Amino acid sequence: MIGLDTNVLVRYVMQDDPRQSPRATRLIESLSAEEPGFGPVVTLVELVWVLAGSYALDRTQVATVLDTLLRSKELLVDRADLVTQALQRFSAGSADFADALIERSANAAGCTATMSFDTGAVKSASMTMVP
Repeated sequence: MIGLDTNVLVRYVMQDDPRQSPRATRLIESLSAEEPGFGPVVTLVELVWVLAGSYALDRTQVATVLDTLLRSKELLVDRADLVTQALQRFSAGSADFADALIERSANAAGCTATMSFDTGAVKSASMTMVP
């Protein structure tokens, strides 16, 4: 198994760099269920941020990319259960993916609440406002 950095996934998904995209494609397409790539949680958070911010992909497009990665037999996604839960919240409403993942991770760790000053996270990602 090999780890994959955000920039490798971006180049593979976006196919926007004439030198790096073919290399990323060769690497990703060389992976298999027996020898998968590994996508750390932070890589996926960065990927969402880059796709939405730098490439202006909308929520549906970003969700499709994440769903495709999660379903790939050639990629082992770190904490796939939590990433899937966060993706469901992201896809279903206005929750920011990172906020949804933070809340789901805290919940899985046994936290009774995830405290925030972010009113958006409180409204859309089931966080609790710091009093």
